[in-house]
Order: sequence, then structure tokens, then C-alpha cells
Amino acid sequence: MADSSKRAARLAKEITAFAQRHGGSAEGQIAYVGQAGARISLVGADGTWGDLMTPSMETARKATEQAGITVNESFAGEMADKVKTGPYEWSRMAGIQLGGPSGSTARA
Repeated sequence: MADSSKRAARLAKEITAFAQRHGGSAEGQIAYVGQAGARISLVGADGTWGDLMTPSMETARKATEQAGITVNESFAGEMADKVKTGPYEWSRMAGIQLGGPSGSTARA
């Protein structure tokens, strides 16, 4: 239990730092990913996105609560609309979908 609280506190600090680096606020969504635990997807006020893995849903909930961010039920809708992607993300997605190199760069 104490270990879970310590992990949640560390994750809360990471979430808060992410928010500060990306426009002063962030919102998130928690997804269960099986034995691996849970994923906290984050979107900053500037549209930058990222994620953190946690050992459990309980730890994810504690961390987001301690960080004071809004947690959405899903990543779809308004939260997804806030995400800004750049050439790197598009090239990674295209590489994965089309069988291309995962480290390729997009050309504008």
C-alpha cells in the first residue's frame, strides 16, 4: 500500500511537470492495459500529448487525483480534438501502417 502511494506521488509529479511544460494545464484518460497495468494518456493545453504507464488502475487514479487534472472517460471527442501532431507522429503512423521504416521522416 505504501509503495502504491509512493508511485502515485512520483507519477503525480511527472503529470504536473508535463502540464507546466505544455501550457500550464493538462487533462488525461486512464486505460486498463491488462497485466501491464494502466496507461495515463495526457494532453497539454498546447496540444502536446504523451502517456505514462502505471502498475495499476488504483495507482493511476491516485496519481491523476493528486496532480489535480481532469480525467476523461475516453480519449475521443474534445480531448482528441486538442491533440496536435507533427511530421514525426505522421511519419511513425504511416510507417507502421504501410510497413515502412518506423524511424522515417515525413516530407512536407
